[in-house]
Amino acid sequence: MNINIPSAPMGLIHRLNGAGYEAYVVGGCVRDAIMGRTPSDWDICTGAMPQQVIDLFSDYSVAKTGLQHGTVMVIEDGVGYEITTFRTDGAYSDHRHPDRVEFVSDLREDLARRDFTINAMAYHPERGLVDCFGGREDLAAGLVRCVGDPDQRFQEDGLRLLRALRFAARFGFQVETETGAAIHRNRSLLDSIAVERIFTELKGFLVGQGVAPLLREYRDLIAQVLPELAPMFDFEQHNPHHCWDVWEHTVRAVEAVEPEIALRLTMLFHDSGKPDCFSLDENGVGHFYRHGHRSEELAAQMLTRLRCDNRLRKQVLLQVRTHDQPLPQTEAAGRRFLNRMGEEGALRSLAVHRADMQAQAPETWPEKQALLDNAENILRDLLAKQACFGIRDLAINGNDLLTLGYRSGPALGKELNRLLEQVLDGTLANCREALLKQGEKDLVTQERS
Repeated sequence: MNINIPSAPMGLIHRLNGAGYEAYVVGGCVRDAIMGRTPSDWDICTGAMPQQVIDLFSDYSVAKTGLQHGTVMVIEDGVGYEITTFRTDGAYSDHRHPDRVEFVSDLREDLARRDFTINAMAYHPERGLVDCFGGREDLAAGLVRCVGDPDQRFQEDGLRLLRALRFAARFGFQVETETGAAIHRNRSLLDSIAVERIFTELKGFLVGQGVAPLLREYRDLIAQVLPELAPMFDFEQHNPHHCWDVWEHTVRAVEAVEPEIALRLTMLFHDSGKPDCFSLDENGVGHFYRHGHRSEELAAQMLTRLRCDNRLRKQVLLQVRTHDQPLPQTEAAGRRFLNRMGEEGALRSLAVHRADMQAQAPETWPEKQALLDNAENILRDLLAKQACFGIRDLAINGNDLLTLGYRSGPALGKELNRLLEQVLDGTLANCREALLKQGEKDLVTQERS
């Protein structure tokens, strides 16, 4: 097989080869190229020692930040290419990083230390593919398999537990049986991993095309990271709108929504509060009053612990809090909905409601779909017309009110909000003349009172 290596990394390989050193592209770029995907970066492994690499590329800009692990980054045309010396790893006392590395001359030894077979392949433009552990076969079979003993691989680096799921979800692969068993056995290793790294892997996992079966099979691993979700497992809803337990409903909702991280996190968390809010009425029907509020509390707790950035956190919590609230069915309600949610939030809310519906009992879909379609038509029509749903959209501003005789300060803001309320209700047109006329009336009323 042939892999088309771009000219820049090809030039680096040729220079290393010309100086008498073995060099190959390695890892994810080889995997992606075999799969017909465009690699995002090209990493190189070589028999040259780090200092030899530095000396050989003295005419390049070179970053030495990974030098302790044998990695030199050579920068060409603003793009960094990692060149790493063949190595084996010593003990991993922190279950994350090797205490020491040993440089070796054998490419096979270097490949043997890597995480998964699909990432343990190297390629040379003249010597072809080097695949010592069956990575190409596993790609063809759609399997994520550890190189060598899976328990050892995970004990070396606990983050590999989530990386395995991320790769499986991304490519729609299955986790090989022994590797999967080791994931269950070693899940407690995640307790010692930095939450920032866990969240990065979790986000990559959640937006993968094959996330649903993995959420089912590895729910114990998910609960290791997010124990707040465990009460949903096998929790029956006893409600005619639901034919699945809370966790299965959640899995289906995650799968049904677009693979955008704010939406996927919303669907993962949206019913997390249900077990705490469950009640059974005299007819044996289950209810979950105010579960949106409780779900928001739990989601906030989880996102804070994961050190989620504020923007994503706010997006997710807004949708979790409002996921079970009715969608607007009139134009006036649509304007208020846009005022409350914002354009981005309103469109996300449509996606959340649609995914939530698709994870409920199919016989309940037609009525809900009709309401959803009507709401979407209303909201998109308002947005297309650039309807007013915020103070910034009013045809006048604070300066116009000052000209009418209003004083600067809180009263100015109150009047703008008063005018906006009437526009949202549809009782006042959002045109300059009408707004100024109403502003004059309000000013006279205030002066008389």
